[in-house]
Amino acid sequence: MVEARDGVTAEATISIKEPTRLRMEKGGVTDVFGNIYSSSCGQAPAQAQVPPGQPGAPGAPGINPLGEIVLECDREKGEIYIRPVGVGTKPINLFVSSGEATFTLLLKRADIPADTIVIRDKTPRRAAPGEGSVPGSLSGRYPVHIRNLKTMLVAMATDRVATDIRVEEVGRPVQLWAEARFSLMRTYEGRGMIGEKYLLTNISGEPMVLAEREFDREAGDVLAVSVENQNLAPGDSTNVYVIRGGN
Repeated sequence: MVEARDGVTAEATISIKEPTRLRMEKGGVTDVFGNIYSSSCGQAPAQAQVPPGQPGAPGAPGINPLGEIVLECDREKGEIYIRPVGVGTKPINLFVSSGEATFTLLLKRADIPADTIVIRDKTPRRAAPGEGSVPGSLSGRYPVHIRNLKTMLVAMATDRVATDIRVEEVGRPVQLWAEARFSLMRTYEGRGMIGEKYLLTNISGEPMVLAEREFDREAGDVLAVSVENQNLAPGDSTNVYVIRGGN
């Protein structure tokens, strides 16, 4: 059981050899986004932009040679089955949508038997009329907000950028902690949101454990934070994604 909220990274473990079943506690999986190697779900994976003849260039139809995960679907039950590709140990980022929210999963590989991941949705819901209020940024357009947030997360994590999102290369250092080197690498702007992609490097001599809440700036209108790798050994780096409301 994995308790997850829309836009906040949740960790889970998948088998490196066997398929892992993933389902929702309530409802079904409606969409999956990520660096897909191959899929039986009716859509071919996005091909990486690699020149023909170069390592990683597209080969067989429906195959993304730089993909990280094989995806299969059980549409009747609203479940998916995933299996990592290759022998690497890098965690896999996967965005899984239900009818009401999009969840960011950080999937760590381990030599374990086949298992099932059940996502329990802990996203705060809008109050019904007379039961309270919701932030102005969501009021009256919650489904649109979810779709836009999902589009922005996918653009930042996979470089599959929609035409209405403007990307700017930055490469500017940002003061954070003495133990870390932190740089704003790229910004994404569109659909009423601003996405910021950072690179964080542990420059201390001790392991570093990160949490999304450490990047939720006060009065920053932060909508979502995702840390690609929350455990950094000395010298290791990770991407940090921050999405906040635009003007």
